[in-house]
Amino acid sequence: MATEGIYIYGIVPNFYGADHFRSLENAGVYAIPFENISAIVSDRDDTYLDYSDRESLGYLLVHHQKTIEELQSKGFNILIPMRLGTIVSSKEEVLKILSNGYDLITDTLKKIQFLTEIDLAVTWADFSGTLKDIATHPDIIAMKDDIIKNITGLSQDDQMKVGMLVQAKLKEKNTKIELNILDSLSPICLDIKTHEVMNDQMVTNSAFLINSNNKEKFEQLIDQLDEEYKGLLNFKLVGPLPCYSFYTIEVKELNPEHVAQAKTELGLREETSESEIKKAYLEKAKLFHPDAHSDNGDEEKFKRINKAYHILLDYSTAAKQSSEDEYTSQVKEKVIQNLILVKIKE
Repeated sequence: MATEGIYIYGIVPNFYGADHFRSLENAGVYAIPFENISAIVSDRDDTYLDYSDRESLGYLLVHHQKTIEELQSKGFNILIPMRLGTIVSSKEEVLKILSNGYDLITDTLKKIQFLTEIDLAVTWADFSGTLKDIATHPDIIAMKDDIIKNITGLSQDDQMKVGMLVQAKLKEKNTKIELNILDSLSPICLDIKTHEVMNDQMVTNSAFLINSNNKEKFEQLIDQLDEEYKGLLNFKLVGPLPCYSFYTIEVKELNPEHVAQAKTELGLREETSESEIKKAYLEKAKLFHPDAHSDNGDEEKFKRINKAYHILLDYSTAAKQSSEDEYTSQVKEKVIQNLILVKIKE
C-alpha cells in the first residue's frame, strides 16, 4: 500500500496577503510556512515517484507546470520552482528543507523579484518546402550528379548519403537562423538557455530571462524577426513564466556511508574542514590525473577521487546549512544522519 507523502511545487515569500494564501485551496495545494518563506505543497502518495514510462513523466510535468502557473495567476509572481518530482515523507522534512536552504532561498527570491522567463519555440512554417530548397544546395546537386554517373545505379547506400547530407545542411541552416534569433534578442535578456529541439522542423527551443518590464520590448523584437523572415518561420511565445530554466530548487539527501567512504578515499580524518577537503583532493589529483599518468588504473583512481571530492563538498555545504559549525564530523552522524543539501540549479 502506498504511503502518503508531500509533493513540493515551489517556494514563495510570505509577504503576500492572507487572501492570496486562502486562494490556494481552489488549486488543491496549501502552504507550509517557515519564517519569511513558504513551501507550496500538496498531499500525494509515493506512487508519484514511479516514472516508469514517458507518459507518466509527461503527465507529471504538465501537472507540475500547470500548478505553478496557476499559482502565478493567483498573484504569486515571485516563486522559485522545485525540481520536478520532489516528494518528501512529512511536514517536518519540508521544514528541514526550508530551514537548511533558508539563506540561499531568500537571496534567490530577492534576485528574481523583478525577473520573468519567456520561452520561445521557432519552427519552419513550410517544412517540406524548406527541404526542397535545401535539395538545391550545390553540394547536394554535386553528390546527386556523381551518383547518376555511376553505372550501377542508385543504391540504398547512396540514398542514405544524400539523406545525411540534406540533414546536415538543414542543421547548418537551423543553427545559423537560431544564432541570428538569439543575437537579436540578447540585448534585452539577462540570460538565455537553449533546450533540445523536438524534431528537425524546430529551429530553436529557448528560454529567455528578462526584467518583467521588458516583456513588451521582447514581443516587439519577435515581431521584427517575424517580418525579417517573411512568414518562413512560426514564432510561438510562452510566458511570462516563473524562472524554471534559470532557478530551480534541488534537494539531495546525503548518505553517511558514502561520506565515510569518500573521506577514506581522500585519506581524511573523521573531522575535517572544507579547506582540508580541497587540499587533500588537489594532492591526490596530482598523483592520479590521467593527463599525467597513462596507466588505466590511475584514470580509474582519479574518477573515484573526483567523485569523493564532490560528495564531501556537498556534505560540507549541507552541514553548514544545518549548523554554524565549520567542521563536518562523522561523530555527528547520529544528529544529522539524514542531512539534506539544498541547492539552486542555475
